[in-house]
Amino acid sequence: MNFFLLSFFWLSGFLIADEDERLPNKCEVCKFLSVELQAALAKTGRSKEVLELGEVLDTGKRRRKIKYNTSETRLTEAVDNICERILQYSVHAERPGSLRYAKGASQTMTTLKNLVNKGVKVELGLPYELWDEPSVEVSVMKKQCETMLEQYEEVVEDWYFHHQDQRLERFLCQSQVLQSSEQECLNEVWKGDTGIKGAEEATSESAGEGKTHDAGEL
Repeated sequence: MNFFLLSFFWLSGFLIADEDERLPNKCEVCKFLSVELQAALAKTGRSKEVLELGEVLDTGKRRRKIKYNTSETRLTEAVDNICERILQYSVHAERPGSLRYAKGASQTMTTLKNLVNKGVKVELGLPYELWDEPSVEVSVMKKQCETMLEQYEEVVEDWYFHHQDQRLERFLCQSQVLQSSEQECLNEVWKGDTGIKGAEEATSESAGEGKTHDAGEL
């Protein structure tokens, strides 16, 4: 059986940079906070539910009615645990900038799992069942998301009630959170994977030859 010795250190450092450079920056945190909050709100944006607020008085005064899709309740429900959704992201180390954070398995992890499924022994220094656990980078982003949301709570509320004609990443990140020199990630757009086929072919050839590789070669 072919044996691939892949040290966890080298996998973590795939397409390496300095450790500080690899942790999410403020732009990336704000960008994905905005993406997730807007996505959560989009799910309830067309609701026709009407809420009744206040107490029914003896005078017969009726409770105030308000549309759910413009209510504070909708915002509160969307914000609740919004940063937990960050834990659904994986680090796609083969991608540049903020594009390294995306939902779904990374190209590298998909390649490694395919090797395991083919009977190749892969050693990462941790049990297979933990491969899909959130990485340190993603866990840090989740914590920074919580801090940022608390710090800019009033700005988010202002956007929700008065400025939804603007994208949240522009209203919050560009106008409130980031300096002009920190906004580069807001313009980064994913255009699809490149070179995946070649990487898979190279992996297949290597497995057939029975060579030993480290993570930097995958």
